[in-house]
Amino acid sequence: MGAESCGTSLRRAVLGLIFTPILWVALPVSAGPANDVMRLLEQRRCGGCQLQDADLVHADLRGADLRKAQLQRANLSRARLDGANFQGADLRFISLQGASLRGANLKGAWLDGADLRQADLTDAQLDAGALSRAHWEQAIGLNPAARLSYAELHNAGVEAARQNRYPEAEQFFSEAIRKQPLAAVSWLARAICRSEQGKIILAANDLGFASHLYEQGGELEMAATVKRSSEQLLAEPGRGQTGNGKGIEAVGGALAAFKILAPIAAKAFMPVAF
Repeated sequence: MGAESCGTSLRRAVLGLIFTPILWVALPVSAGPANDVMRLLEQRRCGGCQLQDADLVHADLRGADLRKAQLQRANLSRARLDGANFQGADLRFISLQGASLRGANLKGAWLDGADLRQADLTDAQLDAGALSRAHWEQAIGLNPAARLSYAELHNAGVEAARQNRYPEAEQFFSEAIRKQPLAAVSWLARAICRSEQGKIILAANDLGFASHLYEQGGELEMAATVKRSSEQLLAEPGRGQTGNGKGIEAVGGALAAFKILAPIAAKAFMPVAF
């Protein structure tokens, strides 16, 4: 066979390889965050998916199955998540601000640092104490007295007091006291809030009872300090019915107030003064 024939045969062979139909079945695409986002949006079923840092603002995910999904730092602000299942999901530092979570299942979800401000949590299923480390100010549908733990209520009062929202803070501390009547720190915190509102008699009464609780708990120095504060508050002339910003001073100075108005750890508390 001549050189020309050999060249022609080689070209035909190469062209045959190029244009022969590929009969293989396409290999599956490897899983990853981008593919999991697409799967979630298309199927609304993505249990165990890797969705860290996903941007799902305003997404419509009503009834979505997100059991055990990894959603750390994801942004689901204003998303529609009514009836979604987040059982066992990792929601640390997720943004759910303004999201609708009506009837959502959040049992077993990890909510440390989660932003649930202004979210609608009507009929949402939550573990006791689940919101202790989350931000849920102005969330809709929560019944503080019935659904929040002592720590959650006290810490909500702390946050409100730090923003000078004293009437709201007083309410949270009152609910916390109903949960743990022997928690001296909540009586003390409520006294600050009442003093700032000019509720002098009520504030002094709270300080008096806090002093009693500290004495019962063996904290005699603290008991004496708080008792003195109660007496000084009643004796100070000109306080009247309006606060003058000295509520913090009434319990021993800014440092003492800072320690009092600090979040407490989310744990099971014993009925003792703390």
